[in-house]
Amino acid sequence: MTRRRILVINPNSSASVTAAIDDAVAPLRIAGGPDIEVVGLAEGPPGISSQRDADSVVMPLVNRVSRDNADAFVLACFSDPGLHAVREAAGGRPVLGIAECGIFRALMLGERFGIIALSPSSIRRQQRMARVMGVDSRYAGSWSVGASAAETAGADIRGRLIDAGRALVTQCRADVVVMGCAGMASHRAAIADAIGVPVVEPAQQAVAAAIGAVLLNT
Repeated sequence: MTRRRILVINPNSSASVTAAIDDAVAPLRIAGGPDIEVVGLAEGPPGISSQRDADSVVMPLVNRVSRDNADAFVLACFSDPGLHAVREAAGGRPVLGIAECGIFRALMLGERFGIIALSPSSIRRQQRMARVMGVDSRYAGSWSVGASAAETAGADIRGRLIDAGRALVTQCRADVVVMGCAGMASHRAAIADAIGVPVVEPAQQAVAAAIGAVLLNT
């Protein structure tokens, strides 16, 4: 029997972010489970820092998914760019957005969730997303660290991420925190230890959901 496969797409062109996502999902490569392939998008911008950046990758993502035979797809950018268009292109195969999955997981862990954001423009997109998803009454807010996606994969930013998580808890009254970029995964445990509330890494949650969808559909 052919092994099932999940394709995880980083919609930006940053190799360091793609590598960080690959490391984040490594624990989910389990015996008997589907293969998990993580790729970047060569035609994508260095980072998704604006709505225009997010919109610019929609058709490249649609084209990438249309020509791939994977059993499920994960869009590994917290803007969930082109999520519904890509679902159409996938022809019924599961397509998971990491923001949607991360937020849904946060709702299971606490009453009010906050998001560590890359930038003020990221916050505006996250506010819209919470409203569109109908969860704005449980959205405590977002806190920007003023960084690029590539910077979040490095060690130097950890202190700023912890400060943002702590601000969400103390000033916004969040009782669970979602990491608002796929490159932040290596910092999750340190942030959780420092701020004392659950911290959700969204790429891991989306891939876990994709695994369930693939295995239950086998």
